[in-house]
Amino acid sequence: MPDVLRWQKSSYSGGDADTNCLEIAATSTTLHLRESDEPATLLAPAPTALNAMLTALKGR
Repeated sequence: MPDVLRWQKSSYSGGDADTNCLEIAATSTTLHLRESDEPATLLAPAPTALNAMLTALKGR
């Protein structure tokens, strides 16, 4: 049975249902990312790629 993805919005999104934001879901082995206004488009980056992305974003 595949893992069920339980999406969580960023606490910075304001909580409004119409607010577009990054959402994250985790399975036992993978983190999944999606933009709330494009829920069918999923990213499941490798840990090194996710680390590189987060490091780049923190530098902004």
